[in-house]
Formats: sequence, structure tokens, C-alpha cells
Amino acid sequence: MSGPLSGIRVFDLSRILAGPTATQILGDLGADVIKIERPGQGDDTRKWGPPFVKDTAGHDTSESAYYLSVNRNKRSVTLDVAQPEGQEIAKLLIARCDVFVENFKVGDMARYNLAYEQIKYDFPRLIYCSITGFGQTGPYAPRAGYDFLAQGMGGIMSVTGDPSTAPQKVGVAVTDIICGIYSVVGILAALQHRHLTGRGQLVDLALLDTQVSWLANIGLQYLTSGQVPKRLGNEHPSIVPYSVVPCSDGFFILAVGNDSQFEKFAKFAGKPDWAEDDKFKTNPARVRNRVELYGLIHEVTSRKSQAYWIEGLTERGVPCGPVNNVDQVFQDPQVLFRGMKVSMPHPLAGKGTVDLIGNPIKLSETPVDYHLPPPICGQHTEQVLREMLHLRDDEIASLRAKKVI
Repeated sequence: MSGPLSGIRVFDLSRILAGPTATQILGDLGADVIKIERPGQGDDTRKWGPPFVKDTAGHDTSESAYYLSVNRNKRSVTLDVAQPEGQEIAKLLIARCDVFVENFKVGDMARYNLAYEQIKYDFPRLIYCSITGFGQTGPYAPRAGYDFLAQGMGGIMSVTGDPSTAPQKVGVAVTDIICGIYSVVGILAALQHRHLTGRGQLVDLALLDTQVSWLANIGLQYLTSGQVPKRLGNEHPSIVPYSVVPCSDGFFILAVGNDSQFEKFAKFAGKPDWAEDDKFKTNPARVRNRVELYGLIHEVTSRKSQAYWIEGLTERGVPCGPVNNVDQVFQDPQVLFRGMKVSMPHPLAGKGTVDLIGNPIKLSETPVDYHLPPPICGQHTEQVLREMLHLRDDEIASLRAKKVI
């Protein structure tokens, strides 16, 4: 393994999406991630399909696309932490790790004698990252939390979707993913603090906190004005025109960010007078008169093809683009050039490899490294126990017979 986190070892007791997102990023950056899974079951998402990876006969394997999405660059170890012997092995492994990531409900780790307060004095240098729905404190702390709930409770659904329909969640579990990214930021900050002081700490992440944090300008719109933001469909609350607009063969995105761009757009559209009209000359004026302006724009853009608008406006420096389907995304030359689609060998895949989404971080000196495909459940159990704990074959066999591993 190589990368800026080479030499950092992670005890990963997380599953589903938020925690595994965090640990996959750490693995991409060179950390040795030990993924702990339940014997005989594994990460819940292994069963979240179809689709599943196909074998050589075209049949479904045990590896779901969902699981593959956030579990590369990890070694899988099966370990039952509900058993006392499993807890002791967990502590022996933790003693050899720098970071512990878990995303169980508040109180669950205490039942396994692995809560932060129970082990922090034994492992004073440990970075302990806990990811929950509502955090370790507060009136909602004991509740189970999921991305969908956080999107609803955290306000993003109230401003997502067409105003004539019910509120909509984002199409991917974006709160889970962003919480995972924030977790990495917290872990890296804690590692730097340990570098300076020698002391570990608790990193407490909550889905609801994360969701509130990325309300961003929408949240500040309310905090500044006292007015509750409404759903605007594809429109922007503070920029006009900034939306999906019709063309003769479909739709395209028009994203005018300033008055100069609007002047260029108006001229190309054959309506230079729009940029001189006091109702549309400035962005605040366009926001106030959005309904009238969009009506005029739609009438003009619907007469020409998508290619006409995208090619012509791009040449003039006006931001615009298509609304791609997912298949078009992974055929896009820019996406491919930037390495956002990668293939890795996989022992169960009939074609020998699985396609994965690449890491967007581009580091000039220590690039991300794709060294391990998403592991089969328990694939590295014996390897890790021999390497880290120096267990003998008979000791491993005994643990397996007792279903500790």
C-alpha cells in the first residue's frame, strides 16, 4: 500500500453506507482498513440487491452492487463481538490500530464493552469515530437514524422537488455519504492533534447534524431573512436563469451566474434587449421577475436543439450542459479521462473484474491507490489474525469452531 495514510491502520466496525464511505476514503488514501463483519452474515448491504456481481455462468453471486460501492481497499475479518472472546480479540486488534470507526446505535457498543468511555484509557492514542443518526448527546441520541429520516428532519426534502408535488428525497443517500466525508475530515484532524500531543479523542458524527450543515445558503436564506424557503423544482432561489430549460429535442441546463453571462446568453438567443431591460438587467431584478423571464426564455430555447444551445453557449462562456442518464455519465470523455470509472480484479466476477466509481481526490505526490477490490466476507480473517495477533492454526480453528470468527 502507498499513499499519505500509509502506516495508519483502521479497525472498521461500520456497515451500510456512512461508515463504509469514510473507511473506503481512508483506504484509498493508503490506510490499512480491517473491516469487521458478523460471521455468516457480513455487512447488511451484501444482500441489498439485485443487482449482484455475475459469475462465469451468469448467475448472481453474494456480492451486491451496493456493497461494492463503498468497500474497496479493505480486508474483511469475521468476528462476533457479541461473544466475550470476540470482544477480547477485538481489543487485541484495536491495540494495533490507530483509528476505530463504528456506526451502531448509541449504547450498542457499551453492550459489547467497546464504547469509547470503556476503552479510552486502555488506548489513549486511539481515534474513535462514532457515526449515528443523532449523535452521542441530545434528546434524540437513543433513536435509530437513517439517511431518509435525516433528509426529512434536516430540511433538504422541503426544498427538493417540484412545488406541485410531494417533497422529494435526493436520489442517492446523500446525507450518509456527506456524513462519511465529514467523518474523514474529523479523523484526519484528530490524527494531526495526536501527532502534536500524542493523545487520541472521540470524533462524534451525526446524520442530522451533517444534513443541517449542508443546508448551506438555503439555511442562511432563512436565518438571514426569517422567510421559510420553498421548493422551486430545478430553479435556484437566488440566481436566475439557473434551471433546466426546454429545447426542441429535450432539455438542457442553463446556469447563468452573473450579469455578463446573461448578456452573452441574451445576445446568442437573439434577444439582446433582455440585457438592457430594467426587469432583467441585474440578477436581483431577474430573481424578482423570474416567472416572466423564464416564460420568455422557454419560448426561445424550445425552438432550437440541445446541441445548438450547448455548443453555442459554451463557445461564448455561458455555463450550460446536458442532463445525462447514468449510462451517459460513464461514457463521458471528461469523466473517463479523470479516472472516475475504474476496474479491479474480483475472484467471483465472471468477467474477472468489477467496475467501480473512482475517488475524486487528485494528489500530485501521493495519488490514491486502488490495491484491494471489495473483499468477500471473511476473506482475510486468517491472514489478519496471523499477521496482527500471531495466532496459530489450532487457535484459529478453535475460534472458528466456536463461531467467534
